[in-house]
Amino acid sequence: MKKVFIIKPVILFFLFLLVVNTVYGQDNIVDEVVWVVGDEAILKSDIEQERTRIQYEGIRMEGNPICIIPEQLAVQKLYLHQAVIDSIEVSEAEVLQRVEMTTNEYLNQIGSREKLEEYFNMSMTQIREHMRENIHQGITVQKMQQKLAGDIKVTPAEVRRYFNSLPADSIPFIPTQVEVQIITMEPRIPLAEIEDVKKRLREYTERVVSGESEFSTLARLYSEDPGSYLRGGELGFMGRAELVPEYANVAFNLQDPNKVSKIVESEFGFHIIQLIEKRGDRINTRHILLKPKVSDEDLIEATNRLDSITNDIRNQKFTFEEAASVLSHDKDTRNNNGLLPNPYTGTSRFELAELSQEIAKVVDKMNVGEISNAFTMINDKGKEVCLIVKLKTKINGHKATITEDYQRLKDILVSKRAEEKLHNWVLEKQKNTYVRISDNWKDCEFQYPGWIK
Repeated sequence: MKKVFIIKPVILFFLFLLVVNTVYGQDNIVDEVVWVVGDEAILKSDIEQERTRIQYEGIRMEGNPICIIPEQLAVQKLYLHQAVIDSIEVSEAEVLQRVEMTTNEYLNQIGSREKLEEYFNMSMTQIREHMRENIHQGITVQKMQQKLAGDIKVTPAEVRRYFNSLPADSIPFIPTQVEVQIITMEPRIPLAEIEDVKKRLREYTERVVSGESEFSTLARLYSEDPGSYLRGGELGFMGRAELVPEYANVAFNLQDPNKVSKIVESEFGFHIIQLIEKRGDRINTRHILLKPKVSDEDLIEATNRLDSITNDIRNQKFTFEEAASVLSHDKDTRNNNGLLPNPYTGTSRFELAELSQEIAKVVDKMNVGEISNAFTMINDKGKEVCLIVKLKTKINGHKATITEDYQRLKDILVSKRAEEKLHNWVLEKQKNTYVRISDNWKDCEFQYPGWIK
């Protein structure tokens, strides 16, 4: 299994919600090629799916969606084509981590796997495969944009000039930001459940070694790694640092592709591993992951334990910070008094939209210094955990000022210059790219006028 990678796309958000294509009656769409960009076709169904998704999500567009949507898809194809030329690589670790996070976010929002499948009118396998494909493209576009934009530097004087040049009604509004501390407990897993998981993995090993079954077949049938089981458990070539240590230590010691590793325990669950190929300091393996299940009784026990800790903190027997340092099971926050780091910004400040939905719901109703009651959520490793949160600080939404929000204004200016650079790149790319557009789109007013030549 992989280390945690968190990706936040820069622009062109064509990721998970594209899986709604079957929900909105794609079968009724008569498909045809309406745009061609280089060697890539844009279908009428592509535009209709994206238009339906935008309408369903209530996203407001300035202009005619029939013109805007295909242009956005065309720009994406320019970036993807350039990414092939420049050999932009996206590791499966990045993609699979985002798939896992997105799946968990939707499970938290909708409530269960069954409801999620009903909501999207797809099996979980289909949902995850759509996610994987779209997220891979989204990250590729992001990396290509980052390479094209380069490392943009701005000076404090430039930031001040930018701020002073803004009309009063154009000064950015800074959303409410919070700092949150957490104490997490993973419910106890009965020894019998762990032994049952290990027994099943040993049975799979015996079936592979005896020649009764292929490892890849068993992975497709039984592995609980959402990102790899469709590919027979294959992870792709990775360096040691891209894998969690427990997995890497065993995987890199494998020599015989016909053998199966011992059972490996990691923060994701229990694995068995098979070597596919080694290339220098990189390795390609496949694995089967099983996750022990938490019983309702153990979940209630962990919740009650956290509620008891909350009462002790409120009664000043010890502080939240002391409890987080000693009692929390979350290794990423335990050594920082429970303070949750924002992986998007590298700071401890979050906008509510950047928090997991379950935490955001709780924090939104809290006052500074208040401690929540215990609640449960699925973490970014796919485990159901119990936690309590403390709202450490809260900065209410406000219009930006140069003294309080210098870093945010700097980021806005850097982003503005990056967008200008990317805009000019698209204009240049259009000149050397074959484009064919159906007559129905030739009267559109495009952001980039070079499509029609």
